[in-house]
Amino acid sequence: MGITVGINAPFGFWEMSPDQRRLHVGDCVEAGVSRMFMADHVSFWGGHGVDGPVQLAAASQLAAGLEVEIGVYLLALRHPMVAARQISTLCTVADGPVSIGIGVGGEDRHEFEVCGIDPATRGRRTDESLGLVQRLLAGQTIDHEGDFYSLEQAIIRPAPRPMPLFVVGGRSDAALRRTARFGQGWLASWVTPGRFADAIASVEDQAATHGREVDQWHHGLQIWLGVGPDRATAREAVSTAMEDFYHLPFRVFEKYTPYGTVNGVAEQLQPWLDAGVTRLNLTVITGSPEGDLEGAGELAAQILG
Repeated sequence: MGITVGINAPFGFWEMSPDQRRLHVGDCVEAGVSRMFMADHVSFWGGHGVDGPVQLAAASQLAAGLEVEIGVYLLALRHPMVAARQISTLCTVADGPVSIGIGVGGEDRHEFEVCGIDPATRGRRTDESLGLVQRLLAGQTIDHEGDFYSLEQAIIRPAPRPMPLFVVGGRSDAALRRTARFGQGWLASWVTPGRFADAIASVEDQAATHGREVDQWHHGLQIWLGVGPDRATAREAVSTAMEDFYHLPFRVFEKYTPYGTVNGVAEQLQPWLDAGVTRLNLTVITGSPEGDLEGAGELAAQILG
């Protein structure tokens, strides 16, 4: 299986004109980018956030056949019926494939509290809901009585065909177990290449114990990158952006964050590719949205070579 490259919508992307968005995304697709992914937050660190499915519905219209991916969808913040309807609608309007990255969040526990969700239950809620959402999207009519959700004669039409790809994000052992039970791949972040290789081997072994046979695994890496004319400039751009977004010092992320020239960053990414990454999702930081998209295209062309 070959490597595919996805790009994040840069900060300021939706302030660009529609023509600019189409032009820059089209240039990225010409360079080899096949996917656009976006985050999903209801109220993150002081109220910030985006509705992932809504933005992806818009992004899916920017280039013919463009795959869109939520990276990652905070499923525990939605009722499974609402989540299944959102995903079904996204599959209907998208011009290309749809991928759903499932995560439990947790960096800002208050995000769950303001939605009436006990943060301590987010993992168990996600597991219960994910099984239900997948069954609903498969066209099943469901009667269910669980720890968190009760459904009677629940059904979603239309059932999307083909089904979206489900990958599971997170670094914890619980995330790996969730991938083995429900996912078609693991979506990693903040991991070393060694940890990545060990984790995907564990996922595939665990899936076999559940009696699951996955025809093709889609193991991915979601990673921030700093790109600039030199390492110092690139580090300054990406460290500033990450500290603003996560409210944490850059030293927490630096070992997982390549930065430098396009050629230098491509070389720094190679150990993850050697470890088994087949879906590479890039958040490229240069200092401007136009530069971010241009840098992403150049980097994709370099990686896909």
